[in-house]
Amino acid sequence: MVFRRTAHAAYDTAYHLVWSPKYRKHILTGTLAERVEEMFREIAEAYDITIDEMEVSPDHVHLFCSFPPRYSIAQVVTRFKSLSARAVFREFPQVKRQLWGGEFWENGYFARTVGDKVTAEMIRKYIQRHKEQDAQRDLFD
Repeated sequence: MVFRRTAHAAYDTAYHLVWSPKYRKHILTGTLAERVEEMFREIAEAYDITIDEMEVSPDHVHLFCSFPPRYSIAQVVTRFKSLSARAVFREFPQVKRQLWGGEFWENGYFARTVGDKVTAEMIRKYIQRHKEQDAQRDLFD
């Protein structure tokens, strides 16, 4: 288990995030797909987000990432979507003709937290036993 650190936190988080272009259009191909992937890496670097895996498919994107607990999932998704959409419309103006309404990404997204070896049952057990001495040490026994 690798803990990341900020000034006030140590964390090990992992999230699977998925979202689509507006109308689930198959537009993430060729140079546009390459540029979106590059933008996501730039955004991640700027905001201390670690991308473990990324897939830019023609009609949706998958990110498996980790970010500091100071960010909510909604904040991270919003950053990726808003910053990349602005850049796409600036760098690829022809995309506007394919997407009416002035939006590049769908409003919604899918998010799932991912655990390595810590299951929901283990967390429940820990919370139920938190007053017992050495409960944290026994969490993984």
